[in-house]
Amino acid sequence: MNKVIMVVLIAGVVSVLAGFVFLLTWDIPAPSEQVERVLPDDELPK
Repeated sequence: MNKVIMVVLIAGVVSVLAGFVFLLTWDIPAPSEQVERVLPDDELPK
């Protein structure tokens, strides 16, 4: 039973580290869509 727990723990640690490395190296593209909103003058502080 001890070996099974160790294998599961090692697999969990390896998968977490692989996910962390994946997120560090993932080149997420920046949004290319321009957003324009009209703000009414009533909502601005005076």
